[in-house]
Amino acid sequence: MADSSRQNGPSPARRAVLRGSLAASAALSVPLLGAGSAPAQALRGRPSAKWGVQAGDVTSSSGLVWVRSDRRARMLVETSATESFRNARRWHGPVVGPDTDFTGRTPLRGLPPGETVHYRVTLADPDDPRRTGEAVHGSFRTAPARRRESVRFLWSGDLAGQGWGINPDRGGYPIFEEMRRLHPDFFLCSGDTIYADNPITEKVELPDGKVWRNVTTEEKSKVAETLGEFRGNFRYNLLDEKLRRFNAQVPWIVQWDDHEVLNNWYPGEILDDDRYTVKDVNTLAARSLRAFSEYFPVSTLPPKDEDGRVYRVVHHGPLLDVFVLDMRSFRNKNSPGKQPDDEQGILGERQLRWLKRELSRSRAVWKVIASDMPLGLVVPDGKTDFEAVAQGDPGAPLGRELQIAELLRHIKRDKVTGTVWFTTDVHYTSAQRYVPERAAFKDFAPFWEFVSGPLNAGGFGALKLDGTFGPEQPFVKAPTKANTPPTEGGQYFGQVDIDGESGELTVRLREEGGEVHFTKTLQPGRVGQ
Repeated sequence: MADSSRQNGPSPARRAVLRGSLAASAALSVPLLGAGSAPAQALRGRPSAKWGVQAGDVTSSSGLVWVRSDRRARMLVETSATESFRNARRWHGPVVGPDTDFTGRTPLRGLPPGETVHYRVTLADPDDPRRTGEAVHGSFRTAPARRRESVRFLWSGDLAGQGWGINPDRGGYPIFEEMRRLHPDFFLCSGDTIYADNPITEKVELPDGKVWRNVTTEEKSKVAETLGEFRGNFRYNLLDEKLRRFNAQVPWIVQWDDHEVLNNWYPGEILDDDRYTVKDVNTLAARSLRAFSEYFPVSTLPPKDEDGRVYRVVHHGPLLDVFVLDMRSFRNKNSPGKQPDDEQGILGERQLRWLKRELSRSRAVWKVIASDMPLGLVVPDGKTDFEAVAQGDPGAPLGRELQIAELLRHIKRDKVTGTVWFTTDVHYTSAQRYVPERAAFKDFAPFWEFVSGPLNAGGFGALKLDGTFGPEQPFVKAPTKANTPPTEGGQYFGQVDIDGESGELTVRLREEGGEVHFTKTLQPGRVGQ
């Protein structure tokens, strides 16, 4: 399938969105409360939303809008079909305060499908609603209700890892500006949204003798242990103007992986790391999840869902369902992975039941499985243990592979069509096709797995493939040395286009700078590709 016309330039409707969102980045607007408000120039002492706005988990009729205030404030949202906000609809959000680090989310429901929604958020003094700050604008497109409307999304992960932070000499995070110009309907962030265990220093010496400069903050000067330090890690990324601009125009579907807490963590782990005074990983994970839920608009996290789960399905119209996995919160201990029985695995029993049930219920043409870890790449954790699913033994499934085998068997036997896996984690880009003819375990239908990332982190060398599920690798691009700095390239994201007419799904593996390294088009309506 040829690339969508959006690659060459936005449609007239999308150009209108861009004009409105560019105005948003300058935070220029009419105060929400109209004639009763004070003039915009008299805003001293009024709430400010300098961290921008963000939308998330957008469906054909709903979405979540996020903001952070600099003080206690009432969150007020207006939505409209036009930039002029004629006939605007008003939404009264929560009062944000120190209990949520002054962040808040407002659910929007009853939205029209397949339409551009312009929104603006105004923060008002809860004790004097006449005292409002300047509104901050954003926009997003709801999922289509008709199959013939095409869909585009991007995915990647790994932001500010290995000490490579916001570098003013590079213009911050330039990859977000490049992604924004592709005008995606949403961005799937596959984890490592922060690196809570990687402090950011003012300078890093590069191999060529030059110096990498970082924007620094107090919370990023050490590993995160307190709730305030985890919150500061999420705030750090929002210091980048390109990311805030991206957030105002592109809604997110976000999941977490390990570095939101610390490298390769698992529940119940007790640390042997001198950098930490808090040794109980469960305590660190609970603090991180609270901060994660405060800084991203996720529909299944508090306050909407008190159970607080990251795994969920986001319905994006007739063409697409996105199944967001959590391979971190319910896993067993990292080990050599050779146990012959393993019900807990990497997903936990409850999440696996949920995933099988929801895949079977889905009527979408494509079922994207957003996995925060790869299936067939051997990811080590020390000398003897393994971090992901594969453990390097090409024979019959053992350890965590048993759970994946059960899932793949279910997909085949229940005739679930259109499954394709997307992941990040390993800091390079590749494409794997899993084929039963090559595999030790053969009771599954062929499928593809695509890997991309990092967004702004160190690059790492390619990992070995495990033969249990028969992967073949038609493409891989990885650095030859560990922790290659972003100045040497190796920053990747993926682009996915689903054509409304044919239903074909095309994946492009891209590198910062514009180059497309690999393209694959998949046909709809098949159990295996």
